[in-house]
Amino acid sequence: MRHNKAINHLGRKSSHRKALMANMASSLIKHKRIQTTVAKAKALKTYVEPLITKCKEDSTHSRRVVFSYLKDKEAVKELFGVIAPKVADRPGGYTRVLHTGFRLGDGADMALIELVDFNEAALASAKKEEKKATRRSRAKKAAPAAEAAPAAEATPAAEPVEEPKAE
Repeated sequence: MRHNKAINHLGRKSSHRKALMANMASSLIKHKRIQTTVAKAKALKTYVEPLITKCKEDSTHSRRVVFSYLKDKEAVKELFGVIAPKVADRPGGYTRVLHTGFRLGDGADMALIELVDFNEAALASAKKEEKKATRRSRAKKAAPAAEAAPAAEATPAAEPVEEPKAE
């Protein structure tokens, strides 16, 4: 039973766990997606989401607080310069954990953790869904329109119609 276990200790001492989370968060911020075990991905999600929320306000204090967690200047620069403008209007849920199967060596459950606003494939499919307004097939309506178009083009070409002049 896991009564009163607030965080997953991941089988590590606190200093090792803090270093692991800082390194994984920096890698996630730099590369926008990383592959790791499910347990580490879930722990990383709770570690990095408050940092992304903190980066919405670009002040010296918030930069120092985030740097104290990440310990990487490049990651802090990337977080405040690239990620913060993209997530400015999002109220939370900046990361996504996707289960990918089992690792061959030890059978560990693997996952892909990524930043939601930086997945090009998901963003492209969301744009396609926005364009699609109806669930009905357009093939039936397109065929009569295609047949009517050549007939409409043939009529004016046969004989030009003169318009009456207003005097």
